[in-house]
Parts: sequence; C-alpha cells; structure tokens
Amino acid sequence: MEQNNDFLGTEPIGKLLWKLALPAIVAQVINLLYNLVDRIYIGHMAGDGALALTGVGVCMPVIVIVSAFAALVSNGSAPRASMAMGKGDNDAAEEILGNSFVVQIVISLILTVILLLFNRDFLMLFGASENTIGYATAYMNIYAVGTIFVQLTLGMNAFISAQGFAKTGMLSVLIGAVCNIILDPVFIYGFGMGVQGAALATILSQAVSTVWVLAFLNGKRTILKIRRKYMRLKPKIIFPCLALGLSPFIMQSSESVIMVCFNASLLKYGGDIAVGAMTILSSAMQFSMLPLQGLGQGAQPISSYNFGAKNVDRVKKTFFLLLKASLIYSFLLWGLVMLFPQGFARIFSSDAELVSYTAWAIRIYMAAMCIFGIQMACQMTFISIGNAKASILVAVMRKFILLLPLIFLVPHVVSDPVTGVYLAEPIADFLAVTFTACLFRHQFGKALAALKKQA
Repeated sequence: MEQNNDFLGTEPIGKLLWKLALPAIVAQVINLLYNLVDRIYIGHMAGDGALALTGVGVCMPVIVIVSAFAALVSNGSAPRASMAMGKGDNDAAEEILGNSFVVQIVISLILTVILLLFNRDFLMLFGASENTIGYATAYMNIYAVGTIFVQLTLGMNAFISAQGFAKTGMLSVLIGAVCNIILDPVFIYGFGMGVQGAALATILSQAVSTVWVLAFLNGKRTILKIRRKYMRLKPKIIFPCLALGLSPFIMQSSESVIMVCFNASLLKYGGDIAVGAMTILSSAMQFSMLPLQGLGQGAQPISSYNFGAKNVDRVKKTFFLLLKASLIYSFLLWGLVMLFPQGFARIFSSDAELVSYTAWAIRIYMAAMCIFGIQMACQMTFISIGNAKASILVAVMRKFILLLPLIFLVPHVVSDPVTGVYLAEPIADFLAVTFTACLFRHQFGKALAALKKQA
C-alpha cells in the first residue's frame, strides 16, 4: 500500500475508507491536543486557573486563524495533487507540492511579524478584559514565534495523507502531541512558567513534528517529493489551489470572527464567566468536529483520485459511505452531550461555578449537532471533486450569512439574552444543513453526469 497509489482506485471502498479515515481521525484528535492539553493544565492551575484559562481561551481566535492559513494552501493543494496522481501525472502533483511549500513559508513569516506587533490589540478586540489580557499576551508572544512550525506541519502533512500514507500522517502529529503532553507540566508547573510554559511547550512540539514531516517528504518512501525545481511559484499552479482551499480557510478563519462576536456578546450580557464557558464550548465543538473532519480527510484521496481517473461509481460510493459514517457519529456524540454535559465541562476546569454554568450552556449550544454530519460530508466532498465555488458558498452561508447576524439578533427576541447568544449556533446549523443538502444534491449529480460524458 505504501509503494504506490493504485490501491486508491482498486481496493474495496469500505475497507479503504476505514484504513485512511481512522489514522486521519486519530491525527485530528491528536492535533487538537496541542491546545486542549494547554487549556486542561492551565485550567487546573492553583489560584488563578480559571482566569488564566479564560485568557488563553481569548487567544483561540488567533490560533485558529494561523491554522486556517495552513488550510488555505494545503486543503486546496492536496486534493489537486491527488487528482493529478489519478491522471498518472506525478510531475504535476510534485509541482503543486513545491509551490505550496514556498507559499506556506511566505505566509508564516508574514503572520509572525503581524502577531508580534499587534497581538495585544487583537486580543482586546477578541474579548480579553483587564483581568485576562496579561495571561493572553504572555501566551501569544511566545506562540507567535512558532507560527512557521504550525504552518509547515499542518500544511505539508496534508500531502502525506493525500498520497494514501494515512498512518504516516497520523504519526506526524502524534510525535508532536506526545512531546507537548510531556513538556507542558514540566514548563507550566516544574519551571513555574504558567501560560508562557504552555506556549513554549507547544511550539517546541510543533518544531519536532515539522522535522518529521519534511524528512518524510524528502525521503525514499514518499511518492511525491519536495524538489527545488518546482519551488518557483507559478500563478497557474498555485491560484487554482488557493481557490479550492478558500472554503476550508473560510470555515476555520470565520471561527475567529465568530469567537470574537460570541465573546463580545457574552462579555456584555454575562461577564467573564460566560466568556470562560464559551472557551470550553468552543473546545468541545472543536473536539466533536475532528472525527468528522478526519472522515472527510480519509475519503478525500479516494474521491479525488477516482474523480481524476473518471471512475464515477467509486466517487458516488465513497460519498454515500462518508455520509452514513458522519451521521452515525454526529448522532452518537449529540446523545453524549445531552446526557453528560458536566463531564465535558469538567475536562477543562475544576471550578464548580464554571462547570455548572457550562453544563447548562452546552446543551443549548450543541443542540443541532445530531445532523451536522450531513454538512461536513457534503462540504468535504465538494472540495474532493474540485468544486471550489460550491464549497465556498456553503462555508459563507453557515458562518457569515446565518450565524454572525443571529449572534446579535436572537438575544433581542428571547427573555434571557445569554441564552439567545448560545441559541444562535443551533439555529444557524439547522438552516445551513438544509441549504447545503439541497445544493449538494444538484451539484453532485451535475458533476457525476459531466464525468460520465468525459469517460
């Protein structure tokens, strides 16, 4: 399986999706551990743990934006590389890889400068108060220095998974996560560095992952290699990739805008405890979305490769299997959240008041989680078959057209404004899933019909 990519077009789809999705899910969960472990250790610090957790939570919009820029390049480039491989053109796939590598470096350097110069302004805008800004800036000043490691680890690892090396892609993030889990308590408690220690542990761990990823993509086992001759940027190569990656970029970067709006509204109506609860809610939502993203990433090489090879039946079967698996997961997770809300809250804090408040809020915030598998399956398939316009449209619809206005409108039409803020999420999710399902039914059928004609 790791010698060539022919298995993407020949192995049974159920077996293949399991092989590729399971490591991708594990990798997604492990990747989140970088930030979750920080928050778990910080939230349990003696004395000021609750305030420190809120301060680091305010950094999340910035961290999400950094990851979103990695997705802008990698999530658009990796599917196109898979399509090129499906057509038997590995040289074109390597040219996409080389161009993406250079763009990732340029973006990371620009982000580092911006974050070092303006992080305090961003953090105050994103919901920090005078009580929490000190913790937020202490964390972000160190995290900003490691931006290049975040970009290259997330960005280049996508090309490992796109070749079908799912286990290797999982190991890329596992190595860094293990380092982070070990280093966090050493720096936070052992050296007494607090939130600064958490940030330092994170960037050092990401650096280790970066070395692993680049070593693999320059080694003997990889099909696609980073070659100097393909590092000269070509608009006709990189622009279509960025267009396809715009959807995941909007999905992730809009989380920052949404967090800012949530934090601003909650600070107004509910104070620091409501913002602290939102830190936990956003963490729980991130965690719940990772298996769905992992399933989509597992299906992506199969869909993209077979779409490039004009194998209509395998593209169709891959989507319906992805949809089924995504719905089963989203219903199971929704049930756990509704039955055990305090369990999710206690993972992140031992403060009794914050845990109780969060347990009430999470049932409202994640009320529509049960149907979200439809949204993710359709959106990831749009990306896999190269439909940039549709993938961008569904991303913009959910976040900007629906959720953003609802955050400010719903509090004015219910008796409790704080409840109204949390209600905006499930209302937007229900409307977005309905829109996406209708659009996908039309666009997917149209794409498959066109593919049959080409074949």
